[in-house]
Amino acid sequence: MNVILSLIISSMAVGVLVVVPFAGVWGGRLVGVHLDWLFGVVIPYVAVIIFFVGIVYRVVKWAKSPVPFRIPSTCAQQKSLPWIKYGYAEKLDNPVSTAGVVGRMILEVFFFRSLFRNTRLEFGSGGNIKYKSAKWLWLGAIVFHYTFLVVILRHLRFFTEPNPFFVKMIENVDGFFQIYVPTLYQSGFLLGAALTFLLLRRLLDPKLRYISLPADYFPLFLILGMVTTGILMRYVLKADVVSIKELTMGLVSFHPTLPEGISVVFYIHLFLVSVLFAYFPFSKLMHMAGVFLSPTRNLSNNTRIVRHINPWNPDVEFHTYEQYEDEFREKMIEAGLPVEKQTASPAAKE
Repeated sequence: MNVILSLIISSMAVGVLVVVPFAGVWGGRLVGVHLDWLFGVVIPYVAVIIFFVGIVYRVVKWAKSPVPFRIPSTCAQQKSLPWIKYGYAEKLDNPVSTAGVVGRMILEVFFFRSLFRNTRLEFGSGGNIKYKSAKWLWLGAIVFHYTFLVVILRHLRFFTEPNPFFVKMIENVDGFFQIYVPTLYQSGFLLGAALTFLLLRRLLDPKLRYISLPADYFPLFLILGMVTTGILMRYVLKADVVSIKELTMGLVSFHPTLPEGISVVFYIHLFLVSVLFAYFPFSKLMHMAGVFLSPTRNLSNNTRIVRHINPWNPDVEFHTYEQYEDEFREKMIEAGLPVEKQTASPAAKE
């Protein structure tokens, strides 16, 4: 699909998602139709239900998929003969035990180790293929994921009372510079910068641009919309935090209320978050759960130690060579073919 068309489709989709709550809440207030309950209570509850049910469905479906053979992706020496080196690096890159798999998964989930080791392909002069480092992709990905995590943990202060001790610690570290009032949190701007980098990378790399679809751009634009509305509420439009917490605490306690004074931009922000929750189980974002069920990552490579037989193979009735020779021995002898057993002579039979 043409990159311009993909960008138009995904950006217009996010634009429509911004207009819907704006028209529903702000426009509804103008004409006396109050849709605050729909966008502040009903849609968030529906989105959360879709989120959890969808994730459970996808995970159960993946877990039921047969994986009869060991197919881990490896990049080091497999455990073999005693005199062949098999050190700590090989135990993580080509694990043969459960402990090695656990260590490999920890490095993969928390540090994106396979992405850190990733390389990008380029064509040099004369059509020669060159492999270069792709550390910028690893850096952008890890900044995006960890700043997103920090933002989510910071938002726990809206859903808990009293707030967990680590939330205050995260806020203190995140707002360390204190160069603005209210406190400037670095995580929000770093998250926006990482998203911009990932978007530009997808646009500027010809090979990546060629294979990109609207489904690749839409999550980036959607999360950028969430980040933008969040920054606007905190630093520009000054949302009523007390009213927002009253609403969120009501949602968590299943006693929803709609206090006065909540701005339209909050409903836009909440609607975009709800769309992300509902969209999550049906998108590529499910790699968050899928990495734990990926046979290329969660299996040990012990094929030289254990024989793996497909349990789904149907039972086969074999015709052994002994049975074959017993059936055709006389004809084989007449044809001059060697046999393991000679037929008994008539005298011997008597």
